Amino acid sequence: MADLGRAVGFAAALYGRRLDLLYHGYLRRDPMSLLHLRPGRDNPYAIYRGMPRFGPTRLGNWATTSHRLCSTVLRDRRFGVRVPGAAGASDTFDMSFLDRDPPDHTRLRRLAQPAFSPKQMAGYRPRIERTVDDLLDTALAAGEFDLVPALAAPLPIGVITDLLGVPDADAARFARYGTVIGGALDGVRSPTHAARLRAADRALRELFEELFALRRRAPADDLISRIVAAEGDQIQPAEMVPMCILLLVAGFETTVNLIGNAMNAMFEHPQQWAALVADPAGRAPAAVEETLRYDPPVQRTVRCALQDVDLDGHPVRRGQYVVTLIGAANRDPEAFTDPDTFDIARASTADHLAFSSGIHYCVGQPLARLEATVALRRLAERMPDLRRAGPLRRRASGIVRGPISLPVRTGRRRLSVV
Repeated sequence: MADLGRAVGFAAALYGRRLDLLYHGYLRRDPMSLLHLRPGRDNPYAIYRGMPRFGPTRLGNWATTSHRLCSTVLRDRRFGVRVPGAAGASDTFDMSFLDRDPPDHTRLRRLAQPAFSPKQMAGYRPRIERTVDDLLDTALAAGEFDLVPALAAPLPIGVITDLLGVPDADAARFARYGTVIGGALDGVRSPTHAARLRAADRALRELFEELFALRRRAPADDLISRIVAAEGDQIQPAEMVPMCILLLVAGFETTVNLIGNAMNAMFEHPQQWAALVADPAGRAPAAVEETLRYDPPVQRTVRCALQDVDLDGHPVRRGQYVVTLIGAANRDPEAFTDPDTFDIARASTADHLAFSSGIHYCVGQPLARLEATVALRRLAERMPDLRRAGPLRRRASGIVRGPISLPVRTGRRRLSVV
């Protein structure tokens, strides 16, 4: 009966939250509520344009669409990721050093950082190129395929599981885990979502515990072995699984959505696709950077004031949150000329914030950039006539933005055998 009571209470809380969002979003036109609903998933940029550069939210916090203020908050050490004095990890999911302020953040991040060094990235380029070509061989043979499960997901999943030392990784299974965990960043949406989140957590926990035991007996040249070797010194036993889950999920979710968003933008701007096809090697890196600015995989993050802060004349009190709307900041006309235009030849006037900034600047960003660059280059070289074959279907999240399905086709048709 106690379990039933908890389940009923949980369902009632979710139902109440949903009603609250629907009321304030659709009836009161509250922009932060709309960002959690279908309009925010379909086109958050239209909502951002109607928001103040810095203003209060209905829950007593602050939100900013300003590139300058977002950058300031993300870099300012007077802001952190936790409420002052709070202990423990996120109520939704323990995301390791992403959820922590110094000194714990510094200690844990330092352990992961070497795996994403320039030397490591140079060593991974041939593997990434081979993986992309193998996946595109299969896709070309089909002629019509879904870009997400055919390329955007298996590429980064294969690379990050190899980097970690996860054998025989099932790309489809890990993609489902990533979707469930990434969706939880918005909050748990339903009892079904909660059950899937618990199942993903349990499966990943069991996987990594088995790998820890294996690497204690037989160390290898992988990141899990280095984490095991640091156990009890640089990392505590209870911190090991959350770190591996973070590195796994963050290590592919960003790239999946980056590749998907890039090709969606190309389809919407065929002249930009033509420019990339004309010079794949020269323009692929710029196409990745413009996608990160124009339609970033992560749309917003939050910081909490660790002390009273005056921000452009606005009194942010200790314990108040500032929502940094990264997607809006990356289209701020004060930072970027003609910001709503997708232009892979754009002259840089400011750094985009797609990978955040400050001490929480994405540790895996070199790998995401490399994977997406190789993928776009090889798509342009091998499938210059690539086009849509059906409607894009987006994931059910307002924070993590990207397609869960993007059907495409090449101009080549398979010959039927009679």
